[in-house]
Amino acid sequence: MDATYNLSGGFKPALKRFADLDGPDFFPTPEWATVALMDNERFQGQIWEPACGDGSMARVLASKGNEVVASDLYDRGFGEIGIDFLNTDRVADNIVTNPPYNAAEGFVKVGLRQAKSKFALLLRLAFLEGANRYRTIFSVSPPARIWVFSERITFYPAGAVKKGTGTTAYAWFVWDKDWAGQPELKWFRPGYKRHSQEADKAANPMLFK
Repeated sequence: MDATYNLSGGFKPALKRFADLDGPDFFPTPEWATVALMDNERFQGQIWEPACGDGSMARVLASKGNEVVASDLYDRGFGEIGIDFLNTDRVADNIVTNPPYNAAEGFVKVGLRQAKSKFALLLRLAFLEGANRYRTIFSVSPPARIWVFSERITFYPAGAVKKGTGTTAYAWFVWDKDWAGQPELKWFRPGYKRHSQEADKAANPMLFK
């Protein structure tokens, strides 16, 4: 495990998506982070989750009634394996995923091209910064909505004891092909994380300390 994972009592999210490396560490997306998106954004038609890992996000997407296609470049025991999103010609009604940290800009470029309706990425809020992103993304194809989390997300390695809080702010960036206005900044109401933790603790008490 990353030696800097614990910082002054806080647990930092992964700085890159270890699920895309041929190693033992894997940081699934907490289900509540996807529930928050699905409670506030409506998706018509099929949803493709192209970095599905163990299916944590895909299962939540499917629970809302949408047809979901799940794939990943690496084998984490779920979905279609060996699909490189950055070099795909596959088209979907909607694309929703938590991209590898070091490939986020590439995911934006491909997602905008391959999604027919909506395209949503779970990204650090700091993704808004940067002159290059302004030139290549935000001044050309800005998102329709940015949903900021009121609660910090903690990305735990699969099977790890769950304690502490994340140190990085995250948001869902949603591009909508039917949107013609200015980007909207919105916030998820507090409570998603707490309700999810209570349910998880009841089901798996040994994972909480």
